[in-house]
Formats: sequence, structure tokens, C-alpha cells
Amino acid sequence: MSQAPSEIQRAPITPESRESEPRQERNPATAVAPSARAGAAPAGAAVPAKRRDAYFDNVKYIAIVLVAIAHAWEPVMDGSRTARALYMIVYTFHMPAFILVSGYFSRSFDMSASKVKRLVTGVVVPYVFFETAYSLFKRFADGDGDMPITLLDPFFLTWFLIALFIWRVTTPIWQSLRHPLPVALVIAMLASVTPGIGDDLDLQRVCQLLPFFVLGLLMKPEHFQMIRRREVRLAAVPLFAGALVFAYWAAPRMQLGWFYRSNSAQEMNSPWWSGAVMTLAMFGCALVLTVAFLSWVPRRHMWFTVLGAGTICGYLMHGFLIRGADYFGLVDRYEWLQDPAGLVLVSLVAAVAVTLLCTPPVRRALRFATEPDMNWAFRTRTPAKR
Repeated sequence: MSQAPSEIQRAPITPESRESEPRQERNPATAVAPSARAGAAPAGAAVPAKRRDAYFDNVKYIAIVLVAIAHAWEPVMDGSRTARALYMIVYTFHMPAFILVSGYFSRSFDMSASKVKRLVTGVVVPYVFFETAYSLFKRFADGDGDMPITLLDPFFLTWFLIALFIWRVTTPIWQSLRHPLPVALVIAMLASVTPGIGDDLDLQRVCQLLPFFVLGLLMKPEHFQMIRRREVRLAAVPLFAGALVFAYWAAPRMQLGWFYRSNSAQEMNSPWWSGAVMTLAMFGCALVLTVAFLSWVPRRHMWFTVLGAGTICGYLMHGFLIRGADYFGLVDRYEWLQDPAGLVLVSLVAAVAVTLLCTPPVRRALRFATEPDMNWAFRTRTPAKR
């Protein structure tokens, strides 16, 4: 497969975000949507916990399944033009969809003590833990004894956590600007023509994907209501069909690096000006396909809705399966996996595996790393004296 992701050009995966309304779960890497507000509770009455919005949990679960399937395709899609075309379509919108929802649930972030604590426990701690774990896994499973353990160069899918941290702490800046989206697009275009940015904190990808987070900050509940209208769902059918035809044509002609957004145009041996052009083109395509995807997601409670609360676990853990298959040469041993039947099998295994990793037992088992309490590390605010 040409332009396949490597340890330097890491392919994104995806996970999610949370925190937009006053009360959320502890983990800011798990998007939670509030239900419609009820009337004011009488004085002294217990305030019921806000219910999760089934729609957004469905969005997160379906998106994380697509993420896992796309990662599973990478080592086996070489030689299949159809698989490459499908891969390109999925990569066009699956991370933008995650990031847009992350921005939507970051609207209330204001650097208050409680939200900073959730940011640290739900993003920073998981980043440190899994960045270290992935580095050790490569060191011992792949026999790479020189693999460094560093928090400055995100490895594989941990890039999203450091990106979410940067986007989240800059939220007050974007909310104070008069026209934040054009500013974010300019930053993305400038990044795409600046090879000197380097790999530190994966800032190339942070900058190039920034517009989707900022767009999420600008969205309101009524925008999602518009997306879920029947006419939008109907229009999504020919849209995806047309996208598949175009992707099939472009598959042997287009570098996959444009979808990863982890390199500048010059690093992909393209003219510098093509970075700015492709940034705008990819933003438009991703936005259209993201809207089409969001319009298809069921609004009602489904059998998989409960798994939406555990997608951070599915996101962070399925990478061990993907990398493990690579380190142990699974594809080299079983070349038939690159056949059509093998691609179907790989897709099913990836979908089932990430589904299991999103279940409540796994979430409870990993809470020490993804949702630690850490009250011991933060000062308790004492009520002001009257």
C-alpha cells in the first residue's frame, strides 16, 4: 500500500470528548450529551442526574467502530482498489466527526477548578499512561529496544488526547474571537505549508484538524436537529454514492497523507501551495460527509447505545490489537487476509473486538487509567464565610 502510515506518520484513530453542559461524567474524553432540560425543581428537592443523549452515544459508538475497521484495513488493503476507496471515505469524515462532537461538548469549558480537574484526570492522565504503555509494547513486542518513552512525540493513537488537551485549553480564546472559524482555517492552511513544525506534540495534526473543533464550539442543539431532518438523510444516500465513485477514481492517484493531516505538503513531495488548497478541499469534503454520517445515526436508544460511554476504552485499547498483529507479522503469515473474504473477516473481527472493549466491564477495569478520581491531587475549595 503506497503512503501507508508509519510510526512517524501516524494514522489517526479516534476517540471523543465530553463536557458541555453543567453536569457531565468525570472523563472529558467521553462525550456526553444532556437531555432536554426539565422545569426548575422545587426548593430542597433532589436534582436528578441528567440523562445521556442516546443520539450522541450512538454517534460515538458507530464512529469508533469505523475507526477500528479502518485501522484493521491498513495492512491488508494493498492491491484492492475498492478497499482503498472505502478507506479514503472513512478517513475523510470519521475523525472530523469525533472532533466536531468534542468541540460541541467543550462549549462550557472555562478553566474553572472543576473543569481543569476533569481535563487532567480524563485527558492528561490517560495520555501519560497509554503513551508509556504503547512505547513499552513496541519495545518488547516488536523487539525495538531503542524505542524511547517520551511525552513530547505522541505515538500512534495517543495524538488525539494531546490534541484534545490543546484544543480544550484554548477554548476561551476561540469563544472570544468574532470570526473563529476563518482564523482556524488560516492556521490549518499555514500548518500544511510549514514543514518546520516537526513532530513535537503532533502539532501538525493539531493545527490541521483545529477547524473541526472550532466548528463544534460554534454549533448549537438546533444545528443537530437540522442535520437529522428527513431530507438531509435522503440527500446523504446519493452523496455517499458519489463519494464512493470519486474515491474509486482517486484511489490510485491520491496520497493517503492528505487524509492523515500529519505532514506538510512539502513533506509529501507536493508543491507548497497545494497544502493550502487541499486543506480547504479536505475541510469541505469532510464537512459534507460528516453531516451525511450524522444524519444517518439513529436518534433512539439502540442495543449499542450503552457502549457510547465506553468508547474511550475502545479507542485506546484496540490499538494494541492492531499493532500486535503488525508486530507478530499476522498478515505476512496469512496472505489470504488480503483477499475479499479476508477483508470482510478482518472488518468483522475489528468491529467485534472494539465493541467488546467498549463494554461496561472493560470500562470499569480501566477506570484507574481513563477516569481516575485523584481527589488527593487537587485542593478542596472551602465555602466562603458569610
